[in-house]
Amino acid sequence: MRVATFNILNGRVPADQHVDPTGLADAVKRLDADILALQEVDQNQHRSGFADLTSVAAEAMDAPHHRFVAAIHGSPGATWVASTGDEQPDSAAYGVALLSRYPVKGWQVIRLEPVPFRVPMRFRGRLRPYLVTDEPRVAVLATVDSPVGECTVVGTHLSFIPRWNVHQLRKVVRATLDCREPVILMGDLNMGPDQAERTTGLRAAASHATYPVGTPSEQIDHVLVRGPLTTSDSGAPALPISDHRALWADVEREP
Repeated sequence: MRVATFNILNGRVPADQHVDPTGLADAVKRLDADILALQEVDQNQHRSGFADLTSVAAEAMDAPHHRFVAAIHGSPGATWVASTGDEQPDSAAYGVALLSRYPVKGWQVIRLEPVPFRVPMRFRGRLRPYLVTDEPRVAVLATVDSPVGECTVVGTHLSFIPRWNVHQLRKVVRATLDCREPVILMGDLNMGPDQAERTTGLRAAASHATYPVGTPSEQIDHVLVRGPLTTSDSGAPALPISDHRALWADVEREP
């Protein structure tokens, strides 16, 4: 069973920043994942041509079971509010998606609060710290009837603010403690592999640098597992869209 995670950058091509739904479909087809976690997913946003990017990906991988979960409604960087799940389904939104070729027996959403104040951050090329405003985040859990047995799959995108993303990740992991194993946790965690494994107690199913896309120097995207799974192969290809590489792993149940 192939699982994969991909921060799609709203379907943008880094060279000129235009959104390319066809490039997204091509990228998803190349991954050929059975279960796919996507981050930075637009729904009905002006910048992405009002496309439903989750549906684009679902059609490309032939995944009848999929769910988009908004972290915010409105336009990121402009006017937005934290999503509650009660908004109109066709309103402009931004968040994560989880897609599966195999039957999903149940879904769960975990809402992750942002840092409640502006935080000074240092960025490359800036001499002084820059005050940033964090955004709400979200995780989506699916109980999947898969070739490795019934399993729990989690897709998420965590804060880029150090320590707060650890706080968020701990909350996500707590939600899986009573879940059926195997557990597969995927997403852009905005932290390195040592911290991700130490925080979760899970082990890496794929270890490849994923960012930036051209010559990746760090791994902030992860596929982590708990339970009787082994990895037979994995990779981190550069695809037609995004400033991240996708990360995939072929997993199977231990004998």
